[in-house]
Amino acid sequence: MASYAFGATAYGVKDAGFGTFLLLFYNQVVGLSSATVGLVIMLALLIDAFVDPAVGSFSDRTQSRWGRRHPWMYASALPIMAGWIALWNPPAGAAQSMTLVWLFACAVIVRSAVSCYEVPSVALTPELSADYDERTRIMAWRYLFGWVGGLAMLSAAYLYFLRATPSFPNGLLNRAGYGGFAVAGALFMGVAILVSAAGTHHEIRNLPRPRIVPQSLAESFRELGQTVRNRAFAVLMLAGVCAYTLQGVSYAMSNYLYSYVWRFEGPVFAYLTMALFAGVFLAFAAAPRIGARVSKPRAAMAAVLMGAAFNTGPYWLRLFGAFPQVGDAALLPVLFAFFIAGTACNVSGFILGASMMADVAEDSEAKTGRRSEGVFFAGSFFVQKCTSGIGIFAAGTILAVAGFPARATPGTVSVATIDRLTVTYAGLYLLLACAAAFFFTRFPFGRADHEARLARLAG
Repeated sequence: MASYAFGATAYGVKDAGFGTFLLLFYNQVVGLSSATVGLVIMLALLIDAFVDPAVGSFSDRTQSRWGRRHPWMYASALPIMAGWIALWNPPAGAAQSMTLVWLFACAVIVRSAVSCYEVPSVALTPELSADYDERTRIMAWRYLFGWVGGLAMLSAAYLYFLRATPSFPNGLLNRAGYGGFAVAGALFMGVAILVSAAGTHHEIRNLPRPRIVPQSLAESFRELGQTVRNRAFAVLMLAGVCAYTLQGVSYAMSNYLYSYVWRFEGPVFAYLTMALFAGVFLAFAAAPRIGARVSKPRAAMAAVLMGAAFNTGPYWLRLFGAFPQVGDAALLPVLFAFFIAGTACNVSGFILGASMMADVAEDSEAKTGRRSEGVFFAGSFFVQKCTSGIGIFAAGTILAVAGFPARATPGTVSVATIDRLTVTYAGLYLLLACAAAFFFTRFPFGRADHEARLARLAG
């Protein structure tokens, strides 16, 4: 379990970099337009739309002495590391158009390589266990390790690579610090992937080995289309688009909100990562217990709505003058309490949603006679990667609507601009959360249906 879950730290590192720092780096440090950076990352999703289902389908049909998934997991490590280092080291002094091409190419390389690891890896979940509740525990461990990886990189960035210096009082604007951040992240991801693949290697002999029938390209596409028309899969995809996009917007806006709205500096960022980890740990402990006692779809719906209330609450209260002001001793304790509760709710919702996706595998097998875990989790993973694409695009649009200046210094941005920024951000967040909650309630089956289906398949 630990070896399997440890691999998720690679995705956590990637997510922390893409979601939290990439827009800020190319906008405030390199000097590109925020809207343009968001558009370029969004365009890279067009490539992902083909890469993710292809990887899922190919891994479902892979035949080797290392099974269906592990060859892909081992092969992804080096491309991820090389692409990650290049992403944070665009050519100095290059024209804006060249820098945008560099950003696009590196984003495609990194995200395609991450797909080659994460899609086969997470597709192992329904293969490792058919138990309705154990799948939630497995996903809880994956999310715990994924968040630990992301928060570890956030801590390293805030406390070491991007710390404040006499030359850069706001260390997030120090271009040189991103070079070390890139190397450390690449090594972390490479080690996590190889340790996870090697640590689960002995399970290969116990995994399902369905018979693979040779087929033409047209037959492959026809089979893929039949698989993804599963209603439960479509519902989870729609819920995921909304839930993960709101997370992507939150990630991309986080450093702007921390630095310009709440004026975080220095060690406050370290306290922030501890608060976020407290929320993740609460979700790790709570989600499996909630899933064992309450309907997963209804629990996911409630978690998303409560998360939205906690995560946007401080911004609405600030507008009405009902929240502690910057400089008030009560600001950090109250703000962090909201962040802990909001993180716990959101991560619980993601864990439950991922567990439901694992349950979809048997629903599809009962209807089509095929095991297509890779295809389903490719769809889920594509939705997650939309958080860094759609999220960055939406964040760039929010900054443009608010009239937020480039290369701004905290404390110099007008109150009117800050208010426009927070209202637009919080309003979009609530809208996406309500849409995600609605789709979660439309998931078509629960525990009893799953158990009956397993009995029929066993028969």
